[in-house]
Amino acid sequence: FPGQLQKSDVEKMLAAQVHIGTKNCDARMASYVFGRRPDGIHVIDMDKTWQKIVLAARMIAAIENPADIAVVCSRPYGQRATLKFCRYIGATAIAGRYVPGTFTNRINPHFMEPRMIICN
Repeated sequence: FPGQLQKSDVEKMLAAQVHIGTKNCDARMASYVFGRRPDGIHVIDMDKTWQKIVLAARMIAAIENPADIAVVCSRPYGQRATLKFCRYIGATAIAGRYVPGTFTNRINPHFMEPRMIICN
């Protein structure tokens, strides 16, 4: 099965510290928590994380024209990843300041109607 979690994928996720959570755990997030370290940091279940990554990849792949995908990120630490992601898949990047009305105001010079919006 192509969506099955492989050892190499686990190694990459561990290297990126995908499994490290925070000390606070919301009730809606509790089902994704694998356990808790002695220092109080929650450890995220990597199998469930992988399932959500595969689901997101399938949703993105279902869009026929990648230019119909808008990726929005105003946080400084996510902007570089947003720009790289958009460059690789051909999506529209909105990194930095988000102009209000981009998706709702037809008079706005930056107006667009994407089929999918990914927010970071």
